[in-house]
Amino acid sequence: MVKSGKSSKKNAGPLAASPSHLMHRALQLALDVYTEEVGPDGLTQRQFAVLEAVSAKAGLSQTDLVRATGIDRSTLADLVARMESKGLVERRRSTLDARAMTVRLTEAGTAALEAMRPRVQSADKRILALLPKGRREAFLTVLAELAATADAAPDLAKAEARAAKKAAKEARKAEKAAKKAAAKPEKVKTPKAAKADKPAKAPKAA
Repeated sequence: MVKSGKSSKKNAGPLAASPSHLMHRALQLALDVYTEEVGPDGLTQRQFAVLEAVSAKAGLSQTDLVRATGIDRSTLADLVARMESKGLVERRRSTLDARAMTVRLTEAGTAALEAMRPRVQSADKRILALLPKGRREAFLTVLAELAATADAAPDLAKAEARAAKKAAKEARKAEKAAKKAAAKPEKVKTPKAAKADKPAKAPKAA
């Protein structure tokens, strides 16, 4: 059983200052608490997240669910397929986009979600109880900011890729123009001094 306690940084080495390591440990703790509360017959955390997202807005596409839950596309597709086989959700062809499938809760899915909510709330309370009351709100704020950054990452990556592609195109265009200019022969201009050295024309006879 997971118990509250303060961990010591003594003998922890560089891992004590590693955000990735500490977040991984925190995630393990949170999932252990979640598993204890929901029991062996409960939904996994990802299954619960999908049901909650679909419950909040019926008819979401799988692309919408990727954005809502943060689960990667391939994992989500497999997850929804398995949940459909268990009768928790159903997929239908979208009326707005024939290429997309929308996801809806079944009666069994709704019942499972309602049964799970009190257990998940209990798990959340236990996790927050591991922190002093004065630090819980700040903790949730930081988590929300990190989640928002993760949500924005795909769009940011696309924008950066477009900018890089545009910059590369402009560079190729400039390089092509430079090569064209270098290949064009320059016109030789006669120096003014050379013009002055030319013999003067003889005066016309009267």
